[in-house]
Amino acid sequence: MTDGLVRLERDGRVGVIVIDNPPINAGSTGVRIGLMAAIAALTADPELDAGVLIGAGSTFIAGSDLREFSAPLVDPQTPVVIAALEDCPKPIVAAIHGAALGGGYEITLGCDARVAVADAVVGLPEITYGIMPGAGGTVKLPRLTDAATALEIITSCRRVKAPEAQALGMIDAVVTDLRADAAAYALKLGGKRRVRDLPPKPGDADAFERMAESALKKGRGRPHVQEAIAAVRRALVEPFGQALASEREVFQRLRVSDESAALRHIFFTERAAGRGPKGVEALSVGSVGVIGAGTMGVGIVTAFLAGGYPVVLFDANAQALEAAQARIAENLARGGKADAASRLTPAGTLEAVADCDLIVEAVFEEMAVKTALMASLDAIAKPGAVLASNTSYLDLDEIAAATNRPEMVVGLHFFAPAHVMKLLEIVRGAKTAPQVLATAFAVGRKLGKISVEAGVCEGFIGNRMYHAYRVQSEAMLLDGASPQEVDAAIEAFGFAMGPFAAWDMSGLDIAWANRRRKQALDGAAGHDFPVLEWLNGEGRLGQKTGSGWYAYAGEPLRRAPDAHVAQLIERARRERGIAPRPLMRDEIQARALGAIVNEALLILEDGVAAQASDIDLVLLNGYGFPRHVGGPLHWAARQDPAELGRILDQVVSGAVRPTRRGDLKRLG
Repeated sequence: MTDGLVRLERDGRVGVIVIDNPPINAGSTGVRIGLMAAIAALTADPELDAGVLIGAGSTFIAGSDLREFSAPLVDPQTPVVIAALEDCPKPIVAAIHGAALGGGYEITLGCDARVAVADAVVGLPEITYGIMPGAGGTVKLPRLTDAATALEIITSCRRVKAPEAQALGMIDAVVTDLRADAAAYALKLGGKRRVRDLPPKPGDADAFERMAESALKKGRGRPHVQEAIAAVRRALVEPFGQALASEREVFQRLRVSDESAALRHIFFTERAAGRGPKGVEALSVGSVGVIGAGTMGVGIVTAFLAGGYPVVLFDANAQALEAAQARIAENLARGGKADAASRLTPAGTLEAVADCDLIVEAVFEEMAVKTALMASLDAIAKPGAVLASNTSYLDLDEIAAATNRPEMVVGLHFFAPAHVMKLLEIVRGAKTAPQVLATAFAVGRKLGKISVEAGVCEGFIGNRMYHAYRVQSEAMLLDGASPQEVDAAIEAFGFAMGPFAAWDMSGLDIAWANRRRKQALDGAAGHDFPVLEWLNGEGRLGQKTGSGWYAYAGEPLRRAPDAHVAQLIERARRERGIAPRPLMRDEIQARALGAIVNEALLILEDGVAAQASDIDLVLLNGYGFPRHVGGPLHWAARQDPAELGRILDQVVSGAVRPTRRGDLKRLG
């Protein structure tokens, strides 16, 4: 009908409308035009009694074409297509395989019935993109299932498998021979059965309110979540047409919001991530060795086992090795992959990893320890084996130089817990071979990670930026803020946790060990805020000791401001001769974000990151940067350049260690 995207075929008395827009049959402008033509042809053909709407290839319509959302939508828009399905005098059945998501599922709601194969999924994931269903989803779904369930499906964005969808009323039948069974179902309907003509399903009002409260909490009160809840409420009390018009108006408003643009930016950036060097074939990795049975090693092993790899885990400490096996089994069971534990081989001798194709070290973050281990691995590992370091700060080139095969060494910086966190920084050494880099990206894809390439520098992309952010946060304590004021301001911006609360969770001893190492390298001990050192000296290491920047008590653990920490901060101010002043929330946020953005710009200038979107991915997926603003550089590109420049100047001029100002032209 339109460039072959939609065609009308005939199966006896049934007209089959086939959508053929690979790979996911996205509901693009061309598809919508084709659907209008096909529906008109079905309506006009006297030899056809009913219709079936089906997708070619492996799916129905897996969603709208999000690329169209950044500009005014082109007619016919999806509601017009749905109205045409509803106005067609002949019954039409949606035949679902693969996925019917977002606008795709809303199109099925314009049909008179929905059938699906057992492994198909349906859902309304619009909340993911900072919008809400805008073509009848919030108005029609409460007519097929109760309002609380409808709201849960809309706000969770989950994919509902066909058997559950049938039980909930989202589809009418699960079938085996999709096209033939859908055609038979259409002929048996005997007339129109429009969802819009149904009343809302009766439901428990209290259950709906509880679900609304839960959705707001999980969605952190974002505007699109609030609007989705309001839309479902309207569907229960307003006339259908009025609720439908209101839904579309809100959808159009949300679609052009900065928040939706940011979330779409994330979607496309994450989808494009992890491809690795072009035209380079990865090495085959059939087995993996992991060195170190500590917390990081346990997470890494869990990730590889869950990804389908057989793993040899070495640790010289038999007790640690035994404890690690139990934790790995528990992790896998929690993730529904208990059987994967059978692929684990514990080993008490290093030679056990000699035949592995990839060996990952996860030992203590100390250069001497890592270089000694790499030299040992170089001596026993088979030719062609990839040697990977999980270092989070150290110079990968120095680690690689401990071997006679630096071209086979790559950084695989997992984020804790490694089996949960999606981010994987793949560190490219000066001599890392392209094929080894390609192998690292292939492994990342198999593990389901969002992989980002980084060059060698102190802390690579993520920890280099996070260090600048923490140093600026400490500087604000000197100037007059309290830890709880800084944390509250950062959490108000959208971070899951402020810097001092996060510090306590990860452990102040880890941070102090890294700071001592940096001080030994640059001799700048006198520049650093001393409270971290004092807290460590008192054994106040964070949550694990019951005190750090905060005091902790209770079950679950709750944090509270600590008068002793306030006294230490006052002592540091006196020693530096600083008179404290109040810091307002806006200033705290501006300085924290300015520190992150400035360091990000320097990372681009230094060639550590290839593009701004890579930096956004790292902060979003590794450090809790709020998704609704799209990442630090996406956010920065949308600020007033003069005001942002002023903030960067303030950050640089007040830096406790010498730094330089980033070039805003890097934002594009």
